[in-house]
Amino acid sequence: MIGYLKGIVTHLFREHCFIDVHGVGYRVFVPVSTMEKLTIGKETTVFTYMNVREDAILLYGFATQDEYDLFMLLISVNGVGPKVALGVLSAVNPDGFRLAIHQKNIKVLTKMPGIGKKTAERMVLELQDKIGPVDDGAVADIAIPSTVVSKGMMSEALDALIGLGYSEQEVSPVVEAKADSCHTVEQLIKEALKALGSGR
Repeated sequence: MIGYLKGIVTHLFREHCFIDVHGVGYRVFVPVSTMEKLTIGKETTVFTYMNVREDAILLYGFATQDEYDLFMLLISVNGVGPKVALGVLSAVNPDGFRLAIHQKNIKVLTKMPGIGKKTAERMVLELQDKIGPVDDGAVADIAIPSTVVSKGMMSEALDALIGLGYSEQEVSPVVEAKADSCHTVEQLIKEALKALGSGR
């Protein structure tokens, strides 16, 4: 069992990242709340859970112990796997989820990806005595920060441009400058190529 990873973030994708730990690149699946704290080239520490399947060994990572603990609670619920648990943590913060469980708010729970009415009811039944106290300012709201989409696009565009023969040092500042005005990876690559072409 790997308890945590401490290393340099080298790539950001939509649902996972690569973390370089002394030359070994770990693919780590992370929720949105963790993804928005990651920056390519910066060191990070994530608390990890290793999921061993017949066809794969997957690592799930979390920026805080609180998120990790909630993830472990979620996958203890019958019918909730790691992918669904990750979706829940991407849709709501830990205190918001606790509040929804305490309030038995099925409407909020079923807004989360992969959660139907039966699963939501099972969550309430199995977690209401385990979920812990709720912060006074908690709000059971569902929202996915847009910064994650931007970071994932940047990483994919960066890889594509490097594949075309550009150096990372050459394309990284251009991709970063164009990311906010683009809505797709393809658009970002086109805009970056235009800028790179005019600079040569």
